[in-house]
Amino acid sequence: MQDLKISKRKPSFPITQKLDEYLTLYNRNVKIPIFYDDLLRFQGSIVVYDKDDNDTLWIRVYYNEFEREEIESALKKVYTIFHSDGNENILPFLSVDAIDYCTFGNSKPFRVKIRNILNDNSTYFYVKTADASRVYGLELEHMLSPYNLNFLVYENTLIEEHIAGIPGDEFIKNMLPDCNKSEKSQIAKEFVKFNERCMIRMLGDMRSYNYVIVPTHDFDKVVYKIRAIDFDQQSYEGKFNIYRPQFFKENFQMVELVSNSIQKLSIDQYKTEERSILVKRLKSFQNRVARLIKCMEADDISPKEHVDQLKMTIFSYTNDVNFKKSKNMGEILKYSLDFLTRNYENVTLENLKR
Repeated sequence: MQDLKISKRKPSFPITQKLDEYLTLYNRNVKIPIFYDDLLRFQGSIVVYDKDDNDTLWIRVYYNEFEREEIESALKKVYTIFHSDGNENILPFLSVDAIDYCTFGNSKPFRVKIRNILNDNSTYFYVKTADASRVYGLELEHMLSPYNLNFLVYENTLIEEHIAGIPGDEFIKNMLPDCNKSEKSQIAKEFVKFNERCMIRMLGDMRSYNYVIVPTHDFDKVVYKIRAIDFDQQSYEGKFNIYRPQFFKENFQMVELVSNSIQKLSIDQYKTEERSILVKRLKSFQNRVARLIKCMEADDISPKEHVDQLKMTIFSYTNDVNFKKSKNMGEILKYSLDFLTRNYENVTLENLKR
């Protein structure tokens, strides 16, 4: 499989006033007591290894004694804002167990581990630079995927919840070979739907380490779902295939699984099902999606050459002249969702059987 090349070091785009107003309207813009830059003042670090002594590409940072108390107090307050509307009664029962920093990738996030000392339960959240691309990606995931997302933005800082699951690359390597035939067929179906969802909403770079597999135990089986965890490449790249997970070499085993487990007719059926479900979600969030896309249309989140390349590729697939006229990524996404609604709004079971 030929590997796709991602644009090197995608720039971080600032939050515009229009997007800031949108975030305020939907309670995403909340004042917090600490900023991303504050966490960069660490004095030293140690490498974090996994249970097999492999480098995780995270480092555990520590701060001098004069700043540590202030930083940990602020992070605990962020936790209360994030999870309990700022109720500070629980602060005495919270402990900051770890602050990890990742130098790999675009966002260079901090991962904060908060523990409740009464029951020893732990929760993670991430502190990142507020990038408009990522915010658009998070909002679209919240509205157009089966999963709700919790995040906050304040000035140049993004607070983002941890999405639990087994990293895709780890699952493919260590767990997929042990799945039975029925489970593999179900995972293949989920990958088809995940691939379709990413393509339609223009979420790029879904290589195996940028999504997680979430197993849920039903009464007689394990149900597997696939969730994206990285949203930096929302509506940025010009190559259409970057928005289709099936074309990354890291997903080759998943593509092979689909080929071996599902017939072409069923693949087409699952694609149609996912498109019709997306239309239903669009209807549920109609006004909110429209407001978000207006922000994207007024924003500059991708170079002109990427916009021109992508719109002409989609035009060649759809023959919809609206794509050809698009001036930015917001307009391309708008017409993509319009095209989806026109063609899949009234899909019924009877239509699927034809």
